[in-house]
Amino acid sequence: MAKLRGFKVIGTCSKGKADIGESLGCDELIVLDEVPGTSYEDYESVDIVSRVMEVTDGKGCKAVIDGIGKSTVDISIGSLAHRGIFISFGNASGAVPAFPVLRLIGKSAYVTRPKLLDYTVDRAELVSRADEIFGWLKDGKLNVSVDCAFPLEEAAEGHLYLEAGKSKGKVLYKID
Repeated sequence: MAKLRGFKVIGTCSKGKADIGESLGCDELIVLDEVPGTSYEDYESVDIVSRVMEVTDGKGCKAVIDGIGKSTVDISIGSLAHRGIFISFGNASGAVPAFPVLRLIGKSAYVTRPKLLDYTVDRAELVSRADEIFGWLKDGKLNVSVDCAFPLEEAAEGHLYLEAGKSKGKVLYKID
């Protein structure tokens, strides 16, 4: 979606998911080792901030969208450009701990923790946003990768699959 809006995209993924990451069209993909015995990314295996600065000619990112949380907050803030925005939307590794706002002063950076309902406040806004996304899908500009589907009766197994970091796309639940 960011590429459709004209942004340069830098992504990260584990070695076990590099083929998926490469297929998604990132301008730069930083491939990380996996934590031994898991399929989770080892965020300490590569100096991500240095790599981001190298890729951006020392400028950093205008926006960092972080769905991981606790394990990546320092990387995300460190990767920001002057007046960049850190968008924290997920807690996959735990909630982002509170931090002093003065931490952002060096770059005059911004931070936000958005929630979906604030971006679809009424039916008209929901329909407008959905129409845009469905238009991209219809025109072949946006692809959705479905990894697998679980019967609704196996929802617990589906959640365990997600929690184990095994998914390589969307995980769906079938209602029969």
